[in-house]
Amino acid sequence: MIFPIFAENIFILRQTLLLFTFLSAFFSFSQEKYPKDYFRNPLGIPTILSGTFGELRSNHFHSGVDIKTQGREGLKIYAAAEGYISRIKVAQYGFGKAIYITHPNGFTTVYAHISKYADKIQEYVKAIQYKKENYETGNLFFKADQFPVKKGEVIAFSGDTGSSGGPHLHFEIRDTSTEHIINPLFFGLKPIDTNPPTFLALKMYPLDQNARINNKNRSTVISLKSIEKGKYKVGKIAASGHIGFSVNVFDQLDKAYNKNGIFSLEMLVNGKRFYHHDVETFSFAESKFINLHIDYPHYKKYKKKYQKTYKEKANKLSTYKGLIDNGILNIENGLNYNIEIIAKDYKGNTSTLKIPITGVKNNTIFTQPKDTTAYKIVAKNFQKFKEENVTVAFPKNTFYEDVYLDFKVDKGVAKIHTPNIPLDKSFTLTFNVSKYSEAEKKQLYIANVENSKYPYYLSTRKKDSTFYTTTKTLGKYALVSDTHKPKASVLYFKNNDWISKRETIKVKISDIGSGIKNYRATLDGEWILMEYNHKKRILTYNFSDKKLVGSKHIFKIVVSDNVGNTNTLSTTFFKKQVN
Repeated sequence: MIFPIFAENIFILRQTLLLFTFLSAFFSFSQEKYPKDYFRNPLGIPTILSGTFGELRSNHFHSGVDIKTQGREGLKIYAAAEGYISRIKVAQYGFGKAIYITHPNGFTTVYAHISKYADKIQEYVKAIQYKKENYETGNLFFKADQFPVKKGEVIAFSGDTGSSGGPHLHFEIRDTSTEHIINPLFFGLKPIDTNPPTFLALKMYPLDQNARINNKNRSTVISLKSIEKGKYKVGKIAASGHIGFSVNVFDQLDKAYNKNGIFSLEMLVNGKRFYHHDVETFSFAESKFINLHIDYPHYKKYKKKYQKTYKEKANKLSTYKGLIDNGILNIENGLNYNIEIIAKDYKGNTSTLKIPITGVKNNTIFTQPKDTTAYKIVAKNFQKFKEENVTVAFPKNTFYEDVYLDFKVDKGVAKIHTPNIPLDKSFTLTFNVSKYSEAEKKQLYIANVENSKYPYYLSTRKKDSTFYTTTKTLGKYALVSDTHKPKASVLYFKNNDWISKRETIKVKISDIGSGIKNYRATLDGEWILMEYNHKKRILTYNFSDKKLVGSKHIFKIVVSDNVGNTNTLSTTFFKKQVN
């Protein structure tokens, strides 16, 4: 005779062995799919990461790894393997200066936020910039015989261009045919990581009107207790009905203070796996579903990202594996549930969070009120609403599910709900401006005014009596007037100075209204390339770009904001050509 408790232990042991076998097979299979010794470290220093693959970012998952450059710019970047440069792009934001190398083994490597390219590439890119008279090049595509590279060849230098938060190298590996991004750590990149992930908090959700968590029908943050390194627990919880969980968790690599993303998250219920996802690979098209993967309202309000251990119906992420009931638990009266949430990093360092739950009868103490307003969104339908001089139009499937919206206009400010609902598509926001004069219209733009002190400019299309814009964010919007021209000042020298020893011209620009739209600089009447560091608001021209004739020179720059206010700055300097 097998006693019930002993039988349950055997069942749990078998489930654990099956899970271990599956994970071993998974890691073995994944590692066999990807060559381990084909790609080298793209930098000549030890690999320390400031960002991991699949990390939770704003509206997307991180598509590569961020390799620390010891806080410096100008480190040599090496081709990770033999191939050819297939694409180059220079942009003010995003990746900044980026380079793409296609390899004969079916993969493409990407290197981003670089400061400059290797000489022959830099010369080609600058020729394009001077031809277009534009810093941004757009995508430049190349054939296999134009820029072939060897493994270990210097292709660029590390930097801080684009939307970078500091000097580092963003490095990606993609499947060339599908453009799917793959975790570079599967290819043999070896950062040192001996630390298990850290759980910060647990949150629980009643997922229908009859569900209860400690007798309440509302989401609840549960405090954790750390037992020892990598092991956490919470006190016993009473619940009933359909419930879900989310966790605030991060990983920390050796020799790095950054709070990085984890590799996998899973949930066991009485030893049986109900939920699992990992970040081996994903496509750019699905990255937007991060806003369904996290507790989006909580993030928008508190700036903290909680990852759910259940899947929303509209969530199309491919990173989920073998879910039972989409990770949603149905807690029944009189039953006990041992929940274990397991977080792992790529190296396999593991942390566990244990959650004991007792199923109880639904005794309602608090019920969340139902949401009802005059503006109901049926997700599958196109809908348009109007209040005073403001119209909002939502295309079909802008929302992931049917919702009720708050929409009103008060003292010129259009409040379109609160920005706590993620959208799949952009909606159109239109203001009637017929009451304004032509002169006033020129100074007006549509802005997000969630922060009333710092209106945020939105690209504003202007027609005779209407201004409109598109956005994927709900919230407060208004027409804002900008009558201030941008500011511009030359740094480190004055008008009529001799600057023979200077290698650059630097100009600081700023705007307190709609923001800088463009700038155009000339030297002795000819267009010159000025690189804009938007984080420091400094433009830089390098004298090595152009051979000077004579010693007297006139530098001129015209800076414009987004409503057309302009500022022109002109200065004379003297400089002897240094050979």
